[in-house]
Amino acid sequence: MKYENFQTFDVQVEDAIATVTFDFGATNIQGQEMLADLNSLAMRLERDRETKVVIFQSANPEIWVAHYDTELLKDMSTEAVARNEAELLDLQAVCERISKVPQATIAKLEGFARGGGHELALALDMRFAARGKFKFMQMEVGMGILPCGGGASRMARQTGLGRALEIILSAQDYDADDAERFGTINKALDPDEIGPYIETLAKRIAQFPAASINACKQMVYESIDKPIEEALKAEAYWLYQATSRTPAVKRFAAADEQGMEHEMENQRNWNDLVLQVQKIK
Repeated sequence: MKYENFQTFDVQVEDAIATVTFDFGATNIQGQEMLADLNSLAMRLERDRETKVVIFQSANPEIWVAHYDTELLKDMSTEAVARNEAELLDLQAVCERISKVPQATIAKLEGFARGGGHELALALDMRFAARGKFKFMQMEVGMGILPCGGGASRMARQTGLGRALEIILSAQDYDADDAERFGTINKALDPDEIGPYIETLAKRIAQFPAASINACKQMVYESIDKPIEEALKAEAYWLYQATSRTPAVKRFAAADEQGMEHEMENQRNWNDLVLQVQKIK
């Protein structure tokens, strides 16, 4: 799969890990150019059976991705629409498509991510932020609108209602430690730690079967909003999607033949054993 001819970012792929580096103008503004690039990227990732992890970072030392382009927002309709006439906005549609790609996606946040930039980060599977560099904000209430790239919906799922409303209604900056406390990121890291941490995590995930990564991801997203009975059925469905496309049965058979589960040393060392089992194809 070729990842080229993008205007707003560069993509490099190595060892089943794609690194997307935003580099667009002075502030990585999120306009139609970036949305078109992200849509094209998602289309390629959906067809890619070799790439397993995608890291999103920025070449700009101060900004990850800025807010949505005000040039586009100034042309919004001032007429209210009926609920049944409301359609997905471009930013919502693109973020949703990115959220569903089969790869594990990781945001490496080393600068500002406000408004639509923060909403894009929330659409990724995992987020890690650098202390002293990362700040996030949803400023929309102060402009007279609301987060409209999935910010309200996804943030409430990450943080709970009260914290989501605090973030949205305060329209103020929060730092990496705030983000970790709120639950909008996985972990806050010192600037010299974030690169090695994400690299180690990405390399570990990239050793596992692509179909299993996708099944795990889709199952979690599908089940989060369902009643427990439906969520459990979703787990069962995605289990068999995985076993039909991965060497899972071969691995369980080998483990059973070797009596691996009955060895206490194996039980002590599952962190390494799960990587060794990748040799069984």
